[in-house]
Amino acid sequence: MDKNNAGLTLRNEQAPSTQQTNHEELQKYLRAATADNTRKTYQSAIRQFEKWGGRLPTERETVVRYLLDKASALNPRTLSLHLTAISQWHYYQGFADPVRDPVVRKTLEGITRTHARPKQKAKALRLEHIAHMTTYLRALPKSKQTSRDLALLLVGFFGAFRRSELVAIQLEHLVWEPEGVLVRLPRSKTDQSGSGLMRALPASKNSSCCPVVALKGWIKIANLTDGHLFRRVNRWGAVGDRPLAAGTVNERLKAIGEACGFDFVPDMSSHSLRRGLSTSAARERVDFALIKKQGGWRSDSTVWEYIEEGQQFDENAANILLEKMARLVSVEN
Repeated sequence: MDKNNAGLTLRNEQAPSTQQTNHEELQKYLRAATADNTRKTYQSAIRQFEKWGGRLPTERETVVRYLLDKASALNPRTLSLHLTAISQWHYYQGFADPVRDPVVRKTLEGITRTHARPKQKAKALRLEHIAHMTTYLRALPKSKQTSRDLALLLVGFFGAFRRSELVAIQLEHLVWEPEGVLVRLPRSKTDQSGSGLMRALPASKNSSCCPVVALKGWIKIANLTDGHLFRRVNRWGAVGDRPLAAGTVNERLKAIGEACGFDFVPDMSSHSLRRGLSTSAARERVDFALIKKQGGWRSDSTVWEYIEEGQQFDENAANILLEKMARLVSVEN
């Protein structure tokens, strides 16, 4: 039984037994049916359960004891993810699923009510933050790392890319047009079927803040002709062949934010770019459909959440009353 794949492959006796090649072909397609990040997350959850002392297959009592033992140590959302991984393992291995038991579900519900914590959200970068970061990078001595970071910042923000999408961009994904550049990714987090993601980056009249100009500058200074767009640059300025690690995107943003004197650096992450585009567009009254399209969001509720965040001071009953009160006070004075 394959515990490392968290139940995302079938047991040998469940696979076609005619030829080994058929079995290998089946496993290949089963693995392709689940995103790599999801599989890794489930694998990690299974390892944590086994490290605690759990054994697979398991039963209701063991799962309940696991929940009780981890109730105050892990976020309820993390515990819920662990249960999903355990459930998936049992389902794909053909065993009875203990997670479906009402006692397990009720225990998790009680833990969630007792220990639930607000979900931490990345700080949304405003246009003025991006302008400050851009000015800072352009003021530095010209280097390959600075050119890469500038392109990463502007492309990430105006393209509303996830960090996994940013580091996956390759030169062949870029389509240059007179109006700007199109980024065509064959796959993304919300497009696992491979129908493709397309994001348009318009050229700006002001070259200092233009993502297209920054992108061309990075490609030229790094002498890139094919392969991954955003790559590692070592301390001597040599550009590597391997793509930039997803975690490095966070590290570079935090480093730039700290250099700019931002007091919210601990709350910054790559999602600050994506969240920043949507909330900044909302403040400028950009149409809902355009915001959703640029970010590639599938859920309307997610987009509305960003719009409400961006307009929470403008679309505010207290704001209207404050303006009215200010007029009344001025009349009395």
